[in-house]
Amino acid sequence: MKTLILGLAVAFAQPVHAAEIKFVTEEYAPFNYSEGGALKGIAVDQVHTIAKRAGLDYSIEIMPWARAFALAQTQPDHCVFTTGHSKDRDASFLWVEPLLKDEMVMVKRKDSPVAASTVEEARKLRVGSQRGDFAVDILTEHGFRDIDLAANIEITLGKLVSGRIDLMPTSIKTFQMMVKDGKPVEKAMLMDGQIYGIACNRSTPPEVVTKLQAALDDLIVEGTQDRIFASYGLPPNTRTAANEE
Repeated sequence: MKTLILGLAVAFAQPVHAAEIKFVTEEYAPFNYSEGGALKGIAVDQVHTIAKRAGLDYSIEIMPWARAFALAQTQPDHCVFTTGHSKDRDASFLWVEPLLKDEMVMVKRKDSPVAASTVEEARKLRVGSQRGDFAVDILTEHGFRDIDLAANIEITLGKLVSGRIDLMPTSIKTFQMMVKDGKPVEKAMLMDGQIYGIACNRSTPPEVVTKLQAALDDLIVEGTQDRIFASYGLPPNTRTAANEE
């Protein structure tokens, strides 16, 4: 995939925080991706909405995940999304969530003879993911070693389709979009369910995080989050991924 660096800054009249909040993310449809020179996705749309409602000066920039994650870890006023919330990551950030609740699915090339219905079976195969991706944390927790790492999901997908790897983990919603887009993939097995959100640098003013969380809570209660999902042809965020194909 061609890496795109795309920035979008939007200013509002009465900011609650003088400094611009820099939201950073990666190309990872259907959550965050660029199309026709614009950023879109179920997470991007939510971030735009809650940042506006919180009265923030903000920007959204897309870049490789490893860089985005590192910026949020080390630079003030930076927040990274769509970020899986794990125990290992919990204390490293201030969190605004959930942008979505999802499950990981292990994907194989369509019609591949590879069979993996358990983690034990999958560990014996060639598995690939993205450098710094939450999926790598999950794989490591499950005892996977020698994971084939790529810069982004499109490269990992290319390796899967070409037979260079046997399996790749991704969110079930991303898998659904792959199928919708005609990618030659099919589900091998389900893995862990996770909550994904916005992870902000720990120096971010608490009032900023509080206002973002309140705006997201309202978004969920009023049904706007589910409407955003529906606008991308996805089921409501409240539906369990285990029931989705």
